[in-house]
Amino acid sequence: MMTFDQKLVEKLNEWQPGGWPVGNLIACIIALILCVILVGVVGIEREKRGRSAGLRTHLLVGVGSTIIMIISIYGFPTVFEGHRDVARLAAQVITGVGFLGAGAIMHRDSGVKGLTTAGTIWVSMAIGIACGSFNFILAIAGTLLIFLVLTGFRKVEIKLNAKNPTIILVSNKDVPVLENILKVSRQFDCRISGVHSQLVEETDSVEVTFQAIFESGEDRLNDYLNELEKQTQAKNIHLLGHR
Repeated sequence: MMTFDQKLVEKLNEWQPGGWPVGNLIACIIALILCVILVGVVGIEREKRGRSAGLRTHLLVGVGSTIIMIISIYGFPTVFEGHRDVARLAAQVITGVGFLGAGAIMHRDSGVKGLTTAGTIWVSMAIGIACGSFNFILAIAGTLLIFLVLTGFRKVEIKLNAKNPTIILVSNKDVPVLENILKVSRQFDCRISGVHSQLVEETDSVEVTFQAIFESGEDRLNDYLNELEKQTQAKNIHLLGHR
């Protein structure tokens, strides 16, 4: 079954005034321009949030994927028409961009960062492949859904994380920090997990990172943080991602 956009491209491919494949050229230009617009939407969202991979990175990945997909369709001699696999180059792009996205992921003592940016790099490649294979409607619909996830679902994520926040606490190393954290957590009916501690030699302090899981549905986070700060004599205390 052929879609509307693929039917349009088929008509363009048939348009060859004077024997010149002008229609093919127009289809390729449409694919590249559409890719820049759609991937640009994703890249601008990442740029506004100050992520390591911004507008230019996403555009390079998207446009590059589009070009490679177009090459896989048009870029080989017709003598191989009955023996070539147009999806082979796309498969290599998927693998290659996967490694590129991995470079945006950073593992730190306080957790893993960059997963969303790595995901947007990967979907930028997918948008590029959709444009390069002339599935324009799929590319547009996919971009709208991705933008909804990045913006609308962010509020949902923040609301969910507020109930189980990851806390980073810095205190003097002479203070029994872990013991006091456990004591305060019992008072607030809170369970802790993923505890990690390290010495900060330059400041003669200890940094403790942990996730607080409140068993009751009550919003007692601010009171909990205030009591933690008091009992542990914290020099600094904040939620991960809320510096």
